[in-house]
Amino acid sequence: MSDIDINKVRSETPGCANVTHLNNAGAGLMPQPVLEATKGMLDLEASIGGYEAAAEWGDKLEHTYDAIAKLINAEHREEIAVIENATRAFDMAFYSIPFEPGDKILTSVSEYASNVISYLHVCEKFGTELVVVPNDQHGQMSVDALKTMIDDNVRLISLSHIPTNGGLIQPVAEIGAIAREAGVLYMVDACQSVGQVPVDVQEIGCDMLASTSRKYLRGPRGTGFLYVNKEVIPALDPVMLDLHAATWVSADRYEIRNDARRFENWETNFAGKVGLGVACDYAMEVGIKAGSTRLRTLAATLRSEIESLPGGKTHDLGIEKGGIVTFTVEGLDPDDIAAAWAKEKINANTSGVRSTRFDMEQRGLEKMVRASVHYYNTEDEIAKAIGIIKGMLKG
Repeated sequence: MSDIDINKVRSETPGCANVTHLNNAGAGLMPQPVLEATKGMLDLEASIGGYEAAAEWGDKLEHTYDAIAKLINAEHREEIAVIENATRAFDMAFYSIPFEPGDKILTSVSEYASNVISYLHVCEKFGTELVVVPNDQHGQMSVDALKTMIDDNVRLISLSHIPTNGGLIQPVAEIGAIAREAGVLYMVDACQSVGQVPVDVQEIGCDMLASTSRKYLRGPRGTGFLYVNKEVIPALDPVMLDLHAATWVSADRYEIRNDARRFENWETNFAGKVGLGVACDYAMEVGIKAGSTRLRTLAATLRSEIESLPGGKTHDLGIEKGGIVTFTVEGLDPDDIAAAWAKEKINANTSGVRSTRFDMEQRGLEKMVRASVHYYNTEDEIAKAIGIIKGMLKG
């Protein structure tokens, strides 16, 4: 399936001994090195004090910026900010864009609720317009339609690389080429894609990219990051500043940082920050391409098994599909499937219309089971999950 040593990665993942984890789109299982690094920082804080621990582990904290930059192929570490989660990272960049009345924001049908709420908030405040680009025949953003929708009023193209409610992988590099040609800002929510598929900001051509630590990257909760292209940073005015993002230089004047850390604040989750850096290192050691190949193969197996069930139907869109599998089974409530799995220590979730309203209303869907696999899952775990559904169908 891939060149990953599955026994090794499972032995380095304590949770694999306790659960079948098919909820990686929610939060992945941390590997031992990430857990040890995060706990190590907490232990040091308890032992010598928080400020002192940050000073002693300063190199480790700074390494996190290098690790993130390497992971996503950013040109400069100064283009990276470490922020408490993907939504906050996304918002810190998005709300810093100087929108004006009449500006347009172009987004996708599969966009996540938190992002859409931010778009609508800005539209309400500044008189901008939110425009949803239609899908093509495969269910991904139509690049042909996007080209026709570009005009002088388009200020931003913003979308999720991989949505929360399915295996769709958006053609972000093609979209980036259109944005660059038009001179339009381009922002990518990579919350579900970092750690799941290769993410290369130079190949994508995005100006801004936000992601989390806790999902497919397998880092600690409460950490995320923001990438901002160095050429764009000066044009973005953060909605709030503190003494970390700027320096108070005289009684009536401050100077803002000239790097992406202008979007950070002084107080942060230092233990999580160390863990995030180690999570990046671990992902690269395992191999992003190898991990992606394995998890996508497992997901394809799961889809095939679901489709073979009486009344089983998967709902994943796109030409390329990732590790998130959403499905329904005729006659079974999605919540009941998730609950039956939970009784057997199989972690999964459901995805409802409130998270991706544009897409699910368009397709007439209310709720689906969401099973999201990672490279440390196995074929036997998939068989176990399918077996439970078969038992439910038999009554």
